[in-house]
Amino acid sequence: MSTKARHDTITCLASLGISYDAARALCRAERTLHTWAEHECNGAIQRDGDAGDGRPYWYNTMTGRKIGPTADRERGAIARVTRILANYPGLAPYFQGDPRGCALYILRPGDVPEGKDAGAYYSRGLAVLS
Repeated sequence: MSTKARHDTITCLASLGISYDAARALCRAERTLHTWAEHECNGAIQRDGDAGDGRPYWYNTMTGRKIGPTADRERGAIARVTRILANYPGLAPYFQGDPRGCALYILRPGDVPEGKDAGAYYSRGLAVLS
């Protein structure tokens, strides 16, 4: 992503009252989540467990063989985002796992109609571009 897009994102986050340091941390978390989604999409990272929620492993995408365990950067990034946004009441994260788009959106009050699923309205929120 370009420096201008990152600057514009930080400016938009600042307009929501998010500090500069927190905005930069959100941008870094989005980069981590986006890269993770790319690796999951191409099969390089897969999780153990029937529901796909177990420990993550690297796989050789050419042979399909398991290489070994990897640090769970996805859960770490989600935890950081959740911790940061806990300081900003009214704002909520939406994590979008499709690597073709932005991985993190910040939802403001009113972005998602009462009682509706955020998955259908997340694009009304602020896309955190990294």
